[in-house]
Amino acid sequence: MNPTYEKMKEMRVKVLTPEEANRNHFLIFLPFFALDPLTYYFLLLSLSRTTSFTFEKDSSFICLIFFHFEGKKMAFLRLGSKPEAFHREGHSWICTSGLPSDVSINIGEISFHLHKFPLLSRSGLLEKLIEECSSGDGSSCSLRLNDIPGGAKAFELVSKFCYGVKIELTAQNVVSIRCAAEFLRMTNDYGDGNLATQTESFLNEVLRNWADSIRALEACEEVLPYAEELHIVSRCIDSLAMKACADPSLFSWPFPERDTKQSPENTGLWNGISTATKTQPTGEDWWYEDVSFLSLPLYKRLILAIEARGMRPENIAASVVHYARRYLPLMNRQSSFDDANRVNQGTNVSNPSEADQRALLEEIVGLLPNKKGVTSSKFLIRLLRTAMVLHGSPSCKENLEKRVGAQLDQASLIDLLIPNMGYSETLYDIDCVQRILDHFMLVEQAAAIATPPCIVEEGKLMNGSDSLTPMTMVASLLDGFLAEVAPDVNFKLPKFEALAATIPDYARPLDDGLYHAIDVYLKAHPWITDLEREQLCRLMNCQKLSLEASTHAAQNERLPLRVIIQVLFFEQLRLRTSISGWFFVSDNLENTQNPSGNFGLLKNDGSHPIDTAQHRAIVGEDDVKHRVSELEKDCLSMKEELQKLVKTKRSWRNFTRRLGFNKKSHSCCPKGSKLSNLRAAPSSVNRQQNNENIEVVPGTLKLN
Repeated sequence: MNPTYEKMKEMRVKVLTPEEANRNHFLIFLPFFALDPLTYYFLLLSLSRTTSFTFEKDSSFICLIFFHFEGKKMAFLRLGSKPEAFHREGHSWICTSGLPSDVSINIGEISFHLHKFPLLSRSGLLEKLIEECSSGDGSSCSLRLNDIPGGAKAFELVSKFCYGVKIELTAQNVVSIRCAAEFLRMTNDYGDGNLATQTESFLNEVLRNWADSIRALEACEEVLPYAEELHIVSRCIDSLAMKACADPSLFSWPFPERDTKQSPENTGLWNGISTATKTQPTGEDWWYEDVSFLSLPLYKRLILAIEARGMRPENIAASVVHYARRYLPLMNRQSSFDDANRVNQGTNVSNPSEADQRALLEEIVGLLPNKKGVTSSKFLIRLLRTAMVLHGSPSCKENLEKRVGAQLDQASLIDLLIPNMGYSETLYDIDCVQRILDHFMLVEQAAAIATPPCIVEEGKLMNGSDSLTPMTMVASLLDGFLAEVAPDVNFKLPKFEALAATIPDYARPLDDGLYHAIDVYLKAHPWITDLEREQLCRLMNCQKLSLEASTHAAQNERLPLRVIIQVLFFEQLRLRTSISGWFFVSDNLENTQNPSGNFGLLKNDGSHPIDTAQHRAIVGEDDVKHRVSELEKDCLSMKEELQKLVKTKRSWRNFTRRLGFNKKSHSCCPKGSKLSNLRAAPSSVNRQQNNENIEVVPGTLKLN
């Protein structure tokens, strides 16, 4: 049995029944004279470990007040001791004290029929107004207090306090009553323990609790100018910021309710009521939901205060994302082409207007931390789409485009497919993607300047590692985007070329993705001229096509003949180099097996078993021969494909004359150069020069 519980029974403390315990709040009255100081101290210490409480002295009693609201402890204070003496008749409040009313106070449409003495004895303002209004004959006076903070609801509690009637202070009403007490000048000059002092003391207790501080800050909205003047708003924000930045495991204030289960060994029973629960570990996001109910101005001030206290940018960004998803309906669904029409239709009561959403979005963009990577690219692009639908300011959209461009390598293809909300004819916003790419290149160039220079070889990454660099990832992303938007018949060739040329050639280890995008574009735009086709194909490097892509390109009727010849040439060159390499390996293997030059097979009579290394060499030689045979077949197949292109000698001469293959130029493959020197330069100009160094003879391909 709890010793505190036994001690309270000995002191004739009221023990609650289970029915009484199920109520929202309960009172425990302790005879003040029955408590010695030591017992009183340990009693309060025991209670303070299980719940929050306040107390008041009323003659010989101490009133300890506990309040439970939705499983969360809430500060609560009861003032006064007299029974209810007010009743309402229509729009009028009447005090049933047995004496006729001699003062009428009007607040809006509500009238209070009261008595002068209880009011002027507690309020300096009412004393002044009553004296000015009263006449010598003792007739009743009428006052109007439309400017009182909290309105008629707050004045109802104020008037009851003046009469000594019981009132209840909570975190929701203490702010308005505190402001009303200040407005009415209800200080200790007009009686000890006046309302201003009582509410100020209780407000300090409220600020010790997270949930109560949230409720108090929300209540400041109704009386914001007065709450600002009394520094209540700043005190609430400082309290919340301190608690949000602190380690929740080190403090005992209540947190947002989660799925908790009571455990017998962790639940203390006092007076038959469970007073402690075992909560699950709280993560860093425990405060996101609570602060998301604040209005935008208060939320903004709270986030700035939290940031000033050193909160991690990742947590601040996550809270802003949570807030945006609550108040921006377009953030909760995939943007489509119908969103521009939906937002202009009549908005319901729950959704804010377009102007309010636009203002909210711009404020949210300003609250996001500037650190790269703390906000996901997906969310930033979703914000950008929403800004386009809501017709956000150019500066807001530019800010979002720069943020997306700085971390474009983290985006996905579906994110870049931004529906066109403007007057352009294209299905997707190509210009927006172009601006995002430009911002990405500026960031990469700035990073390259800040890092030591390095040599970039064809097909190699800048850092020399096998991992994907941001530039390589963006190149792959861009190729996929071009393939997606290429079927749009309104997608102009200059824009396609500008997008593809934004990323440097070294960023693409292979040009298969770019070739696929070009092929899709040619298929969707069959009316473009041959010159435009050749100009488009100069964007890709035929040397960087895989075997599958080269095979497809060699049979692609949509490509210009010059490009097909170039593909076949480089594929044959690659084939010859590969064959030479295999023969070189084969010769080395044979020389290793027969250092004396005798190529006869060694006789294995069982007494001299073949060495394992020699066996592997023989097997490798067989594999080389098989591979060479396969490559010869591939070469023969390519030659047959080339011969199909040559119809007659006359047509072939016309073709070579038109493409300029009869011109003589320097060889693109100097004598003695290695295979790495055969790779074309990144620029399209060098690739064009390589194209002119090819001479075609029926049945073969040769270099000048």
